[in-house]
Amino acid sequence: MEEMNQETRKKGGLVTMPFIIANEAFEKVASYGLVPNMILYLMSDYKISVAKGTNILFLWTAASNFAPVLGAFLSDSYLGRCSVMDTGEGSLAMANNNGSTLQGHLLRNFPKVYEICEQALALSFAFLIFAFIFISMGSGGVRPCSLAFGAEQIDNKNNVNNDRALESFFGWYYAAGATAVLIAFTGIVYIQDHAGWRIGFGIPAILMLLSTLLFFVASKLYVKMKVKKSLFTSFLQVIVVAYKNRKLPTKSPNADGWYYHKDSLDSLPTKRLRFLNKACIIQNQKDLTSDGIATDPWSLCTVEQVEELKALIRVLPLWSSGIMMSINVSQSSFPVIQASTMDRHMGSSFQIPAGSFAFFTIAVLALWVVLYDRVIIPFASKIRGKPVHISVKLRMGIGLVISTMAVVVSAIVERARRKQAIQQGLANNPQAVVAMSAMWLIPQYCLHGLAEAFSAIGQNEFYYSEFPKSMSSIAASLFLLGMAFANLLASLILSTVENVTKKGDKEGWIATNINQGRYDSYYWVLAIMSFVNLFYYLFCSWAYGPCADEMVKNDTKTSSSKDPSEELRRARSVADERTSLFSSLPS
Repeated sequence: MEEMNQETRKKGGLVTMPFIIANEAFEKVASYGLVPNMILYLMSDYKISVAKGTNILFLWTAASNFAPVLGAFLSDSYLGRCSVMDTGEGSLAMANNNGSTLQGHLLRNFPKVYEICEQALALSFAFLIFAFIFISMGSGGVRPCSLAFGAEQIDNKNNVNNDRALESFFGWYYAAGATAVLIAFTGIVYIQDHAGWRIGFGIPAILMLLSTLLFFVASKLYVKMKVKKSLFTSFLQVIVVAYKNRKLPTKSPNADGWYYHKDSLDSLPTKRLRFLNKACIIQNQKDLTSDGIATDPWSLCTVEQVEELKALIRVLPLWSSGIMMSINVSQSSFPVIQASTMDRHMGSSFQIPAGSFAFFTIAVLALWVVLYDRVIIPFASKIRGKPVHISVKLRMGIGLVISTMAVVVSAIVERARRKQAIQQGLANNPQAVVAMSAMWLIPQYCLHGLAEAFSAIGQNEFYYSEFPKSMSSIAASLFLLGMAFANLLASLILSTVENVTKKGDKEGWIATNINQGRYDSYYWVLAIMSFVNLFYYLFCSWAYGPCADEMVKNDTKTSSSKDPSEELRRARSVADERTSLFSSLPS
């Protein structure tokens, strides 16, 4: 098991929160400010089709979400969270903004150079791709560590209100990040529309510099966990030893002979994924030193190591059920194209930028977090006369339902928009503005925001609660990993739909001319997939059994005199029976 030494509790605490949350917020303003207008930019300046441009953005977003997974392993296994954040901010994150500024400078000084020379166009496009790469690298340094690093500052098991403090931190952290994205989707987008790309990229670069300075200024205040053993190596050791011992009989969980640390609650391995239990069977006392330590970690692992790997494997089905919601959320290019062809005026003079409608997603998300944390939960607790808590799995399920509703609404609105365009004789003019208010797009944006408020926050809290502390960065990066897979799958779905519906020279559903395409049918495909995914989630949730917050709730109903480790094993036994469906490998 990975061992960490924590510095004195005199460090950390609420005083570190402004620095950590501001750091994450500024990083999001810088990176997310590029996203909303990018599809319009690719289509207008590079003459790229909707399908190709959307796939480019899908792949870029996937890279930006895969990079944090690598950062998580480095932080949990080798460098530590603070070091990875230092690296991501001090070099990679700044490099991505410098690359973006250089790209903007080139396009500002030579805006039509591609009309003269194709090589110049290729050079300009190369700058853009390099900017994408640098941004992804910077994300890999900051995003997987920031949440877990912040949680470490206030996570104190001696505090009776620790669980409530963590829940509040997760909510406010996510709200601050959402507000930053809101600023990126409104202020930065507006600047790009009216002042150009050079200034539009320059301002985020300045904000990222301030973010980095703030983070380093508070360095002496942080609680820093030092890594002493590679978590990745630990996982690999369990797999190797379990394979070596594959011919051993499976021992009873009540029998002696399991290798574990004396101060650990995990003295017996659980029944789920029993083939991995063979990695912690003591075959010979000579395998242990006089201090009870394994002489060769590649021949004998601890129960803790085995249970850490099981914890990761166990959440994978539930994790995979959340990918569909991320696929729905990732369809951000299409609403921007829709909005660009609709009446976006508010009043007689002000016109909302097409890329700024995502404001409503973030606004609803942030508003819900505040209402949930400061109004709904306290009010419900006051009525019931005891603390009220909505389980993370229930919140995740509600989020999936709302996400399904969002794509259904998207399909209905696009069908109405396309019908209006055809009736007004605009079928062959994708640049024309349809006499239909773009405000009809607001409900789908709001539903996506509410879905994320339930599911995304619930997932982050779920992973952090279910994993041991040594895996907290991996827990924080799992949601990002799901988004990365979602973007790859979204690209695959889009390409498949485009290829299946395209007939000869006739464009398919995802046509560059939005009025001749069938974006509404594409949305219905996503809606059907989302509906099927709901049943998959229900099955995975049932098979997983009670999670950590449900165990705590049940424990409050039992006598406090019971052995905590026995209570934990009792609660786990329910999950063992259900997860056996996922662990039917021969033992």
